[in-house]
Amino acid sequence: MQEYNLAIPILPSRNIEDTLAFYRRFGFDGDIWGAPHFYAILTRDTVEIHFFTKSDLDPNSTAACCYIRVLDVDEIYREFVNVGLANDGTPRIYNLENKPWGMREFSIVDPDGNLIRIGQIV
Repeated sequence: MQEYNLAIPILPSRNIEDTLAFYRRFGFDGDIWGAPHFYAILTRDTVEIHFFTKSDLDPNSTAACCYIRVLDVDEIYREFVNVGLANDGTPRIYNLENKPWGMREFSIVDPDGNLIRIGQIV
């Protein structure tokens, strides 16, 4: 039973199966629904992200994003960088940095152009 309030992002995906395969590389697991598949709920530890199908999505013009706050961003970054994403193009990973707004964070952009920022308070 959940004992806290929780916000869960719902992000667009051109293809739910491809989205699930991409995020599994980062330790997420999930379920997909529909025939054809049109919705997914992905989880990793206590993190939960939902995806819905938007087949006409342009990955180069989407503004969809979410922020995931973690306890040890350095450990998560090491895991994510080992997946082998490039630093440019789509998908991609941005370097881990201390930001002027008091967060230590990095980001990934998934194949659908969704920006996922991951960080912790410093």
